[in-house]
Amino acid sequence: MPIPARGHDGFAEDISATVAGLAEARHDWRVSHLRLEEAGPRELPSPERVAAIVTDLRAVLFPMRLGPADLRQENENEFIATTLTRAAQELTHETARELDWAHRYLGPGAAPAPDAAPVIVAAFIQSLAGIRRILDTDVVAAFRADPAARGVDEVLLCYPGLRALINHRLAHRLFTLGLPLIARLIAEMAHGETGIDIHPGARIGESFFIDHGTGTVIGATAIIGDRVQLFQGVTLGAKSFPTDIQGNVVKGLPRHPIIEDDVVIYSGATVLGRVTIGQGSVLGGNVWVTGDVPPRSMVSQARSQSQGQPENGHVKIA
Repeated sequence: MPIPARGHDGFAEDISATVAGLAEARHDWRVSHLRLEEAGPRELPSPERVAAIVTDLRAVLFPMRLGPADLRQENENEFIATTLTRAAQELTHETARELDWAHRYLGPGAAPAPDAAPVIVAAFIQSLAGIRRILDTDVVAAFRADPAARGVDEVLLCYPGLRALINHRLAHRLFTLGLPLIARLIAEMAHGETGIDIHPGARIGESFFIDHGTGTVIGATAIIGDRVQLFQGVTLGAKSFPTDIQGNVVKGLPRHPIIEDDVVIYSGATVLGRVTIGQGSVLGGNVWVTGDVPPRSMVSQARSQSQGQPENGHVKIA
C-alpha cells in the first residue's frame, strides 16, 4: 500500500490526534491503576540522578581506581568527604521522592514517612565502610579463582562480575533500609551494563565470584553463602508462583534457592525453587536442579548408556 505524501506542515492533524490519544491513554491508566483523575507532580526517583549517585559512591568506595584520574592519595579523604556529601544530599532527595510516592500510591504502611529520608540515608552512609570490606573479599575471590587475572586492580577495573557486585552491595543495603525502588534502579543499571541480573533482595555472603557473568540471574529471595562461585548463564530462579483466589501472584514468599558455603555452579546451570544446594557441592554445566542437593555432592547431566548423550531434564548426583 503506497504511503500518502505529506507536505512540510502536513503532520499537524496527525500530531494533534496522537497527542489527544496519548492523553486519553494516560488518563485511563491513572484512573485504573493509580486511582487518580489527574496526574500530580513527578514524585518518582530519577534514574539519571540515581546513576550519578552510584558513580559517586563507586568513587568513594575505591577512590584511587574508580575515582578521578588526577586524584592523589594525599587528597583521598578530602575527595571522599566532598563526594560523599554530594551523594548523601542527592540520595536524600531521591529517597524522599520514593517514600512520598509509596505513601501516595501504596498506602502509609508501605514505607516510612518521607521526612525519614535523612535518617535512612545516614544509616546507609554509616554502612559504606562495611560494604567496602566485603567488596574487598569479592575482589580477592575473583583474583584467586581466575588464572587469567594478573592482579586485584585488573579485577576491579575490568571484571563485569565485580561491577555488578558493587551495585548489588549498595542496592541490597538500600533495599533493607526500605528503598526497594531506588535499589531496583541500581540493580538494573548493572544488569544493563553487564548482563548480570541480581535482584537487590538477594542475600549474598562474602568472597562471591561471578566469572564472565553474562546471563546470570539471581532471584529476589535467593540466599547465597560465603565463597560461592558462579559462571555465566547460571539461573537461581523460582519454580512456580502461587496465586490467590483472584489469580494474582502472591508476592513476598521465599521461592528462590539457598546456596550454602563453598558451592561452585558452572555455566548454564539452572536451579529453581526454594531448594538447598549443600555446602561444598559442585553443579556441572547445563544441569537442571529442582530438588535439594546434599553437601559435598557432584551434580552432572545424566547420560544414556546407549548414546552417551545427556538425558533431558535429568541430573546425576555423585
